[in-house]
Amino acid sequence: MDDPRKYRLHNGQRGAALAIRVTPRARKNEITEILNDGTVKVRLTSADTDDLVNNSLLDFLAGVLGVDVARLDIVAGKSGLDKLVTVTGLDTGTVQSKIIEKLS
Repeated sequence: MDDPRKYRLHNGQRGAALAIRVTPRARKNEITEILNDGTVKVRLTSADTDDLVNNSLLDFLAGVLGVDVARLDIVAGKSGLDKLVTVTGLDTGTVQSKIIEKLS
């Protein structure tokens, strides 16, 4: 029988997940705080309609993380201000350091 540790097969995409709390109608797009539970607070200039906030958030995060917007997905909270965003292709350590680097 083969050693089960020999194969590194995973079901699903690799990446990181971010809990985000959005404040719309800000004067500039910025990351303002990381809460104790790991939630990242983001201010966006967009109006507070769901589609505008979601698109603005993904565009902003893509710029912060240096990835194509296609690698980001809002998997929870599309109709609210608390969201869960997945980032494929970046590990959590890289995402964390890029977020901290942009903290206002």
